[in-house]
Formats: sequence, C-alpha cells, structure tokens
Amino acid sequence: MTLAPRPTLRTWHSAVWGTMHAMVNLTFLGATGTVTGSRYLVEAHGTKVMVDAGMFQGPKELRLRNWAPFPVEPSTLDHVILTHAHIDHTGILPLLVRQGFEGPTIATPSTLRLLRVLLPDAAHLQEEEARYANKVGSTKHRPAQPLFSQEDVKQALRTIRPVPFGDWHVLHAGMQVRYHRQGHILGAGAVELRIKAAGEHVTIYFSGDVGRYDAPILPPPESYPGSTYLVIESTYGNRLHAATDPRDDLAEVIKEAVDRGGIVLIPAFAVDRTQEVLYYLRELIEDEAVPAVPIFVDSPMAREATAAYRDTVREHDPETRHLRGEGVDPLAPPNLTMVGRTDESKRLNTLRGPAIIISASGMATGGRILHHLRHRLPRPETTVLFVGYQAEGTRGRAILEGAKAVKIFGEMVPVRAQVRSISSLSAHADADELEIWLARAETAPKTVFVTHGEPAASAALAARITKRFAWPCHIPALEETVRLV
Repeated sequence: MTLAPRPTLRTWHSAVWGTMHAMVNLTFLGATGTVTGSRYLVEAHGTKVMVDAGMFQGPKELRLRNWAPFPVEPSTLDHVILTHAHIDHTGILPLLVRQGFEGPTIATPSTLRLLRVLLPDAAHLQEEEARYANKVGSTKHRPAQPLFSQEDVKQALRTIRPVPFGDWHVLHAGMQVRYHRQGHILGAGAVELRIKAAGEHVTIYFSGDVGRYDAPILPPPESYPGSTYLVIESTYGNRLHAATDPRDDLAEVIKEAVDRGGIVLIPAFAVDRTQEVLYYLRELIEDEAVPAVPIFVDSPMAREATAAYRDTVREHDPETRHLRGEGVDPLAPPNLTMVGRTDESKRLNTLRGPAIIISASGMATGGRILHHLRHRLPRPETTVLFVGYQAEGTRGRAILEGAKAVKIFGEMVPVRAQVRSISSLSAHADADELEIWLARAETAPKTVFVTHGEPAASAALAARITKRFAWPCHIPALEETVRLV
C-alpha cells in the first residue's frame, strides 16, 4: 500500500488490485475522526455520486467545516444518496442545492417524510442563530447569515426522489443502487452501490447508521450480505450498551424523581428516541411500574415525527403491528400532552413535579430543551436524563461528564440537577451488535473502511473486525481518496 499525496486529496492505492480501464474512486469528505458530517464521494464512468450530505456538529472547529468551500463543486454532482434523515447525514443538502447541485437526491419514502420536518427545523435554527449573533454583535461578519434558509430547504426537498427498500434503482448505465433496512430510525437504510467496471461488478456497501436488535417499534437491521468494499460506522465501536433492560432503568429514574417531587427533563432526539421513550413509558404505566405522571413532549418536530411513526405501519415490527391491530396506540402513554405553541412551552416553566418533559435537541445543542435546561438545571430536585449518544464538544456531553456550569444563551448556568444516563436506549448498534451484523456475510470485503466514529472507537472496531473476520481494515483521513478499481 502506497500513499500518493495530491494538493487537496490524499490518495490511497493498493498495487495488488492494479489499475483497470474504468477507475472507481471513493473519497471521504466527512465522518472521519468524528461521528458527524457523513459525506462519501464515489466517482465512476464520469459520474459523481455522493452518499450522504451531512452537517458537521459538535466543537466549533468541526462546525466551521460547514462554512468552508465544499471540496467538490456542487454543480458537478450527478446524484446524492441519503442513508437516513438525521441532520449529520442530510443537513448540508440545502447548501449544496443553493450552490448549484440540481439533483436528483435519492432517499427512502420515510426519509423524505422526515426531512420535510427536519430540514425546515434546521433552517429555522440557522436563521435564529444568525439573528441572535446580529443582535448581540457576537460575529466578526456583519450581518451574520444562516448557513442555509427556508427557501434553500424548499429547493432541496424538490430534488428528492423516493426509492423503496429492496428495489434496484438505475443511476447510470453502469451504476445501480438499492436500500437495505437498518432499523436505527424510520426510513434508515444501508446503501448498496453496484458499479460495472472492467467487465465485472464492484459493490460498495455503506452501512449508514446500524440499528439495535432489541429496540421497539422498528425491525432489527438486515444483516450485511457481503460486498467488494464496506464502509461501516463505528459510533459505539469501542463500547457496549448496558445489559440491563432500558425499561427497568427508566422506571428507576422516574420513581426517584417522583419521590423528590421533581421534573424528569429528557433531552431526546425528535426522531426515534422520543418515540422509543414514549413506547416504554406507556408500557411502564400500563404495568403500574411507575405512576401515571403528566408527560409533555415539547418539540414541534417530535410531534410531527411521532405522527410519521404512527402512520408508517409497513415499517413497524410485529409487536407494534399487533398493538395497532388491538386498537392500542403504542406511542400514547396516559397523561401525554404534545406541546405546540411557544406560549404553551413557556408555561412549563411554572410546572411543578412530579412530571416528565421530553424535548429536543438530544445533545442539547439547540431547540426548546435549552430553555428548559436554563430554567431547571440549577434546581436540585430536577433530573436530567440523557437517552442517547452525546458527541464530543456538545453541551450534553459537558453536562454528562460533570460540568459544574454550562453556557446557555450567553450566560453560565449552574448544574445542580441530578444527571443520569441510559445508554441502552441508544439507536446505534454497539460493538458486539456491529459484529453480529457483519457475521452473516456471504462474501468477504476486500477492505473495510471504518468511519463515523471518534478515533478510539474507529480504531477499536477495526481491530475487532480484523481479529474476528481477518478482513483488512482502513481508517480513512479527511478528504482521502481511495482508488478501488
């Protein structure tokens, strides 16, 4: 294996495979050394296809990458293929469209439905941040501008073409794509890209985010079938989720808070995590494992996402379908209130416990959860319960790691609340589950590219894959190009 630097891209090429007449290149434009900014460029037959168009999130040095000139001229992209709706996989699409990408964008039908909620919300946050920066004069560039606008989102949504799971979709005479169900969230899929090159078919399999095996509502991920090359996420590549039942953990936290008469404040991703928490709360209350305290979902986006989960019966697991057949709404625990208007959200500031407030964003990087944290973090009777991954550099990560105070809306807010976490509620497969997902492959990949993880997690998963399967692994660098054929 030799390295041949370019002015802007590092190219990795194995002499063993040789150079064939039709080249296939894979460039890693994001999700290297971090769990955000998922962007992979495939070039073949004169066609440029980008898998995922994710926004970088977390520390400032990562967020600034969203503002840097895009490494590829957006107008030269022929297709964008989205694995699922999360903003770290889709959030830069409106910017690409504004800068010249004309589409089409490929996504599953459920991903398109969720993006009609998530992308406008992301634009709203961008516009709010720009207004705030202009108001307080905290930017060097006046006036501050959002990364993209609502109009950009409208144009981006018009480029999306829904493609169902399992069907091959022709991108080019020598290139096809199909989706495999991945659990994780509604509509999430692995992307299998099949390219005809030098008289043979080369398949590149992008895992997207791999879901859990025992999570409610959605079926487990379809096993990796094998491919010529594999690009795999490693979010939990060096960790295992708690072996305890998340229902038991959730019940324990709620009962402790009820005994204190406090509020359980749950920062939760609006898509999937909120619905999973509602599912478990309904079970716990029905089983009388916890009292039927008032439950508030304070997130317009979560309200819309919950409606999408209710409606998409074809993606439900058998247990959820059975409940629906019995006339049970799996996502409606007793005493549930979906908060809509801003004034209704503000009234929760005077709410006295015991009660549960679920609000986005899940990493406390924006949204209505920030108002609740500012109001309730200083109160010892409050419990802040994290139910998902907290990326490095996020406010959620700081609180979870024991920060004495965090900055919210420009002021330092003391952390006196009880802070708890339930890792088993994560929507990401852990290291053991990733190994299970890989184990049924009918063909071994020539190379596994380990991405979408912090460095230690990616390194641990690469070592595990090499030890268990003897598959060659490579952890790519940002803007590294790999010549596959």
